Formats: sequence, structure tokens, C-alpha cells
Amino acid sequence: MEKRFVYADNAATTPVAPEILDKMLPWLTKGYGNPSTLYSLGREAAQALKTARQQVAGVLNAQTEEIFFVGSGTEADNMVLRGLMHSGQAKGKTGLITSTVEHPAVLQTAAALEKEGFKITYLPVDSTGLVHVENLDRAIDENTALVSVMTANNEIGTIQPISQIGELCRRRGVFFHTDAVQAFGHIPIDVHKMNIDFLSLSGHKINAPKGIGGLFVRAGLKLTPVITGGGQERNRRSGTENVAGIAALGEAAQWCAQHMDEEAARLTAMRDKLIKGVLSAIPQSSLTGHPENRLPGSGSFIFAAVEGEGLVLMLDMAGICSSTGSACSTGSLDPSHVLMAIGLAHEAAHGSLRLTLGRQNTMEDVDYILAELPKIVSRLRAMSPVWHE
Repeated sequence: MEKRFVYADNAATTPVAPEILDKMLPWLTKGYGNPSTLYSLGREAAQALKTARQQVAGVLNAQTEEIFFVGSGTEADNMVLRGLMHSGQAKGKTGLITSTVEHPAVLQTAAALEKEGFKITYLPVDSTGLVHVENLDRAIDENTALVSVMTANNEIGTIQPISQIGELCRRRGVFFHTDAVQAFGHIPIDVHKMNIDFLSLSGHKINAPKGIGGLFVRAGLKLTPVITGGGQERNRRSGTENVAGIAALGEAAQWCAQHMDEEAARLTAMRDKLIKGVLSAIPQSSLTGHPENRLPGSGSFIFAAVEGEGLVLMLDMAGICSSTGSACSTGSLDPSHVLMAIGLAHEAAHGSLRLTLGRQNTMEDVDYILAELPKIVSRLRAMSPVWHE
């Protein structure tokens, strides 16, 4: 098969869609006004923010004034965890409950709060990466201020029971935050029906640029600001707004709202073909994450006697962009905390591969991956001292 380029790491970031780039460009050229100014150039920029706020709110069934723009999903997570735990809104409570498979933006922030004296409880997950609501119910006590559980996992694609978690938190009188960076725009989320109090999202996971994110804050709830200064975003996040990025995020959110069902069906069909093809063609391979309750474009695998880094590098030579669960980007030899949390052995977790599909992918891309990946795994196993048929 002729070599082609296949980008299959959409959980890491997505290419900016052409129509979204077109939406950005006017605000980088003629529309450079500061939204806080009174003259027409500034008023036009302020209107762009209002429009984007409406577009993002529409995806979540939120009110426009409940949407705040920030620099990233990571910043949004920090705003909620630090802002709520430091806020009088928590009424003196010092307990935070989260899960063992959260993004580092949540886990490292929780660890920092623990050093300040806050009590952090980490919920376990099962072998598919699911949090069990009954475990959360047992963990909540009179000291619990906030529960933070992601909507869907960035490594293994498992979708959490957010509606049940939200209902439990509302009944028990604790606030509920969800990191929806991987899920926003890809699966339906209704913040009010799901009893979500705070939600983090990011533009670069839905074909908008990097450097723009959003935060849903239920009306009436307060957070101590993490970034102070000029009082932008209604005193929640100071700093002159990134108008071009915000306009792009709004446009991307609107596209997702209009195409979510059809795009989810298209990605699910490609994902299922990919998973079935990998597991049938490669011996001693297995799927990680929930077999059905997973993000539409997410496939994650373990291959015995293969190092994930070697897989990624050899796939790259074949023109395929992918990722591994190992923390190779940080220089660490430790396997992913997510893979360890679902019960994988240390050596097994090193043989992980994540393939995530997006708007630009086609069935021909899946066919190319299925043609190249088995050959690469066989080649790596032939060089492995621990491989046995």
C-alpha cells in the first residue's frame, strides 16, 4: 500500500478547520480592537465575544452569562479547584474528591491543594476506567466541598456516568466539576439536566486553535479568581481577551452542535472497524477502556512484548501520527497513571498505543493503519528478547 499521511492523535490536538481559520483572520487584521474600549472597533470585538459565548453555551444548554473564556482547559481546571476550595462558597469545607484517572491538570492541582492542608480523596476505577457511583457516595462526607470527575478519559476514551454523579452530588449538597476537555463537542452534554456546577473545555480538541478554553460556572456560584488584574470576564479571569481565539472557539462549538450526531456516527463506525481490525490481526493485543461506553473516535490498545515509544516512532516513519500511554514526553520511564489505575501490570502498560480519529479522517485512513500496524508490531516483536508466540 502506498505510503500516506494519517493524523490519528486527535485527542492530543486537532488541526484548525479551514472555516474556523477564516473566522479568526478578521480579528487578527482589521478587527484588532480591545473589547473593553468604547469606540466602534472595541464594540465590534465585544460583540464577537458575546456571539461566541452564545455559541458555546448552546452546546451545553447553558445560559450565555454562565460561560467564561480562559487560556486553556488546564487553566479552567485550576480556576475551579483552586478557586472553589479557596472560596467562601465552600463554607469552610476542606474536602475534595476526584478520581485516579484524571488529567494531570486536576491531579497535580489536587496534590498542590493537599500540601496546603486540604483533604483529597482519590476514587478508584474498575478495569474499564469507570468510576462507580456507590464508591463516590461512600466517600462524600460533611467535609466535602467539591467532586471533580472528568467526562471522558483522554487516554482510554472511557465515558464516565456524569449524570448519576451530578445527581448524587446535588442530593448530597456538594459542588460538582467535570473536566470535559475530551468530550465537549463530541458527545451530548446538558449541564443543567446533568447537575453540573462547573465544566472545563478547550478549543484545540474541536478544530479551533490552541491557547483558548472555556469554563461553565452555574449562575450564582462564586470562585476566588486565580488571575487578577483588569477584571475581564466579569472579574473571573483578568487579561485582555483573545478575540480571534474566542471567535474560533465559538465557530467550532457551533459546528459541533450542528453536526454532532452525524459526526459521532461516522467516527464510531471508523473506530469500531479499527478496534476490530487491530484485535483480529495482532495476536496478544487487547483494548483498554470501556468496550462500548467510549468516545466516538477513541481506540487504545496494549500489545504484549512491545514498547509504546517504539510503536509511535515506527508508525511515524510510515506516516501515521499516534501516541502512547507512557510518559515518554517527560523523560519518565514510568507508565501512564491511567493504565496503572485500571490494573495493568507495569510491563504491560509500557506496550500501549492510542489512536484517536477526528474530522479529517476517513475509512481509507483506517485501512492504512490496519495495513501498517500489524507489520510494525511483528517487526518490534522480532527484536524483543521477551516475545514468545
